[in-house]
Amino acid sequence: MTDPWKECMDHCLVVTKEAGKMIREALKKEISVMQKSSPVDLVTETDQKVEALIISSLKEKYPTHSFIGEESVAAGAPSILTDNPTWIIDPIDGTTNFVHRFPFVSVSIGFAVNKEIEFGIVYSCIEEKMYTAQKGKGAFCNGVPIKVSGQEDITKSLVLTELGLKNDPEHFNAMMLNMRKILTIPVHGIRSPGSAAVNMCLVACGSADAYYHIGIHCWDMAGGAAIVTEAGGVIMDVAGGPFDLMSRRLITASSRAVAERIAQQLQVFPCGRDDTLG
Repeated sequence: MTDPWKECMDHCLVVTKEAGKMIREALKKEISVMQKSSPVDLVTETDQKVEALIISSLKEKYPTHSFIGEESVAAGAPSILTDNPTWIIDPIDGTTNFVHRFPFVSVSIGFAVNKEIEFGIVYSCIEEKMYTAQKGKGAFCNGVPIKVSGQEDITKSLVLTELGLKNDPEHFNAMMLNMRKILTIPVHGIRSPGSAAVNMCLVACGSADAYYHIGIHCWDMAGGAAIVTEAGGVIMDVAGGPFDLMSRRLITASSRAVAERIAQQLQVFPCGRDDTLG
């Protein structure tokens, strides 16, 4: 077979559309919200139901594959990436957005084999934008090819990041300092849409020129990493080295020049690793 993972991707697209429909239906009803690790780390019944739908559907068809899901890990499942075909799933990327009905909410799924991402799917389900990419075959939004902006000048760039509560005051100060350092390069501006996967897709389609984040998770990054790479973008570690899916940090950009300029500015603080959880 020339393309061993095409069938997996096609099946995943069907499941992702179903998951997106479930999320849109849930938005019409009252949303039941619970806390995980902190008052700002939210989970809803819909997160759990959507992940159960995705994993049960994929497991039924691919019983030998491995799974890393945000809500499964929160419930105590391991977060270890092996060489086995592995589905890396965020059922609702942008849960806080979902709770507030802020319109950037996505289903994010990446599929890795031998620790390499073979394809990624990010469905921004309120916008009904389906971003897809398979290794070596380009990136698409609703079937239309997408490309990064190609911007090489940081001073003409729109940059994305995310802000959140940090319990460690030094980490919080570093996060705020990083924003100040980027803004005063200067850049055109900083935006925080609230969904890491959507942020990566906004870079992939040229709407933004860069996105950086320290404290993210593999399930936030796996789908988007495939899409931004196939759209011609650059993805690297915040310290400037190679991207590591389990490192909980990344820069993605329209060009290496922009990515490296951001890396030079950032004060990196410890955020742990996904593969040391659980």
